[in-house]
Amino acid sequence: MTPLSHEQFLLLRNKAEVLEADYHGEKVLRLADGNMLKLFRRKRLLSSAALYPYAQRFANNADTLERRGIPCPRILNVFRIAQIQRDAVHYAPLPGITLRQIDDEPTRSRLRPRLGEFIAQLHAKGVLFRSLHLGNIVLTPEGQLGLIDIADLRAQRSALGKFKRMRNFQHILRDPRDQEWLLADKGQAFFDSYLQHAQVDWKLDDLIRQATKEPTQ
Repeated sequence: MTPLSHEQFLLLRNKAEVLEADYHGEKVLRLADGNMLKLFRRKRLLSSAALYPYAQRFANNADTLERRGIPCPRILNVFRIAQIQRDAVHYAPLPGITLRQIDDEPTRSRLRPRLGEFIAQLHAKGVLFRSLHLGNIVLTPEGQLGLIDIADLRAQRSALGKFKRMRNFQHILRDPRDQEWLLADKGQAFFDSYLQHAQVDWKLDDLIRQATKEPTQ
């Protein structure tokens, strides 16, 4: 993690566009050169983030995804900005648009099977992305699917078990916008494609019924 002085930070963020902020301050900046700066604050003095900062998690997760052949942002640097009590990850964004931004039904219809295959590949490669939703899945100009906003991601050496897969489905279906997107045909195209590529012992009707249940807390 590279130390960055407040003066260096101000120079880096000069003419930046604030894309996301809250009452604590700026969270995501699009810099003048088109690259991104995502800022993380330590919420508690004693927390896992003190030992393993979220900015470093983001960078490590990008490295993990890249090694597993999954498109994602390209990391440029990871900073500690002590004077403003922030860590930051500096990255080149993954080009494309999120699936949530696609609003025409013919395109959605074509992409539902592709998305089922993509999530099957994530699960087969041991990737559990708890924040998985259609706003974090990007369709690139080359027609690939990839992931963004990847701090909340875990990867294991083996494929995910059924319990983790089901929890992941329940999380992706939490948002009503994503439910509408995925379940327009009652989930047939998305889940059928998933099963074709996942090689797990599930019946389609059982998978749809379980996945569309409200997740337990």
